[in-house]
Amino acid sequence: MREADQLIESMVQYAEDVADGRVRACRKHRRACERFLSDIQRSEEEGYPFFFDVDELYRFYRWSRLFKHTKGVLTGQPIELTPFQLFVVGNIFCWKRKSSGLRRFRKAYIQLARKNAKSQLLALIASYEAFISPEQSEVYIAGWGREQSSIVYEEILSQIRAVEMLKGKYTDSYGRIRHLKSGSVIQPLSKEALKTGDGKNPSLAVVDEFHVHETSEIYDVLISGMVARANPLIVIITTAGFDMSKPCFTEYQYVSNILDEDSMIENDEYFVIICELDPEDDIKDEQNWAKANPIVATYDEGLAFLRSELKAALDVPEKMRNFLTKNMNLWVDQKENGYMPMNDWRECGLAERGKRGENGKIDLELRDCYVGIDLSKKIDLTSVAGIIPLGDGRFYVWQHSFIPADTLAAKRKTDKFDYDLCVKEGRLTVTPGAVVDYRFIQAHLKKIAEDNLWNIKEICYDPYNATQFAQEMESDGFVMVEIRQGVKTLSEPTKFVRELALSRRVIHDDDRLLTWAVGNAVTRQDHNENIQLDKDKSTNRIDPIAALINAAVRAMTLAGETDVSEFSDSEFLGRLWG
Repeated sequence: MREADQLIESMVQYAEDVADGRVRACRKHRRACERFLSDIQRSEEEGYPFFFDVDELYRFYRWSRLFKHTKGVLTGQPIELTPFQLFVVGNIFCWKRKSSGLRRFRKAYIQLARKNAKSQLLALIASYEAFISPEQSEVYIAGWGREQSSIVYEEILSQIRAVEMLKGKYTDSYGRIRHLKSGSVIQPLSKEALKTGDGKNPSLAVVDEFHVHETSEIYDVLISGMVARANPLIVIITTAGFDMSKPCFTEYQYVSNILDEDSMIENDEYFVIICELDPEDDIKDEQNWAKANPIVATYDEGLAFLRSELKAALDVPEKMRNFLTKNMNLWVDQKENGYMPMNDWRECGLAERGKRGENGKIDLELRDCYVGIDLSKKIDLTSVAGIIPLGDGRFYVWQHSFIPADTLAAKRKTDKFDYDLCVKEGRLTVTPGAVVDYRFIQAHLKKIAEDNLWNIKEICYDPYNATQFAQEMESDGFVMVEIRQGVKTLSEPTKFVRELALSRRVIHDDDRLLTWAVGNAVTRQDHNENIQLDKDKSTNRIDPIAALINAAVRAMTLAGETDVSEFSDSEFLGRLWG
């Protein structure tokens, strides 16, 4: 049997092993393999427009064997494509159009966890296109910044410099590799080079770590430059990210639909492979790690690396976001140093609970309520929040905020948040003038007490600039408790509120202002791993969640919930990403 035929048999066998469950893989990975097997079967049909070029697969395989590993435990050893890598490059390069012989796939989306040889694979793809292609190719490695763009470029240089037979076949100068015989070039491209991006005519563009791209501008420039190419290819390769407003998440949603057999979306020119944990998977089950790590999870050193990363994330919850995105390849809606994953917070809302069939009605009448206040500056948002123990280990939380009319006019323009809707929904009171009149806050709390809505046990407040307010509230019969704003006081309640959400033990009524504040909040941490909200680095308002944490200082103590560690390591972390 020819070696080329052995390669396609190996590729088909891998796809069958994944599809049949003999190789552990996520649903989207399995679907990619099922798609390939279906296409192989249909390629024999007369009316099917594509065929699989086995000889192209053999050429790429021979090309990859020229090079050696440049990093890791295999450094210096010849590169032998793993079954996963062979499956990826085989799909991208070997499906051709029967009518023209040109490539079927014009786009490819590859999402893998880190350390799964992404740079190595991209380097092989780029050099193959530049050195083997019969036309004069332009290959661009596109990162958001210069440093990211240079990672794959340096990998290409390291690979080709170590191959004796390529000496004298290329030049590398001025940040560009040129293949002398064909005139093809390989060049990194970043946002700093966008002004010179127009006018380029890419035959292959690699968009590296797309999840960090703030906009789609680099991608758009490359796509528009490919119009004149007969055989163009753009490859997006990335890990998951934590900002779902960026273009990568939009692309992820689209390509996920391509792999969804129940979706109406079809795209025969787009190859997709996504390796991630499935929603029901336990992150601590090592058998699941292969779903996101088709290479790392196949050898002992790789598994040891993942164990170490998981232990650090379990010990320090602030590290869990990076473990989930980088090592388990999961999208997590949480910013850098963000207070908590927003998908978990939203899961605690009454609306989401209702979708899961949980009882949306909660008996709150005459229950004890611990109130927190964040008076902030009089010209800004001032918030009152409450936390109500439900007696079964769960807590109901609420907030109400106040903003001066003159400030609201300016905030409408700068904050990109619908304050007016919050006013209509009764979550926000606009006070007349340029500063918040604290009498509105006093009246709000008095009304709660007079209406017997809840039994306000204590009002917890930051004593800074609040002496008169506290004295007036005490004269009205409220128990006022000073809450010092240092990390020593706030670390445990800050963790407490977050961990209630992550363990689904907090309930909120989908207050958009409170949810916005939670999403805005970032934390800072000291050397003892104590945390508190960082108001200086939170770019938008966090006053409602700051007020809630003030309330939690007393609620967690008086409700008998002082030990947050009992569920910080087991109950919630296994389901952290929801």
